[in-house]
Amino acid sequence: MKQAITGYHQDHEAHWVAQLACGHFQHVRHRPPFTMRPWVITIEGRKSMIGHQLNCVKCDNNEAKDFIE
Repeated sequence: MKQAITGYHQDHEAHWVAQLACGHFQHVRHRPPFTMRPWVITIEGRKSMIGHQLNCVKCDNNEAKDFIE
């Protein structure tokens, strides 16, 4: 199910995590050549993706909302 990005935070390893409108979190890593997300590297890039929709597998699986530890 597609869900909009509403914000970001970093996990304990300093990887960027998108916070989705549904309450789930999803890592948004830039790891070429397998995952190309150069926008995640800069604050401007991350801001530009607010509202962009990502596929949320957790919604598809009816999982509970995530929380920041």
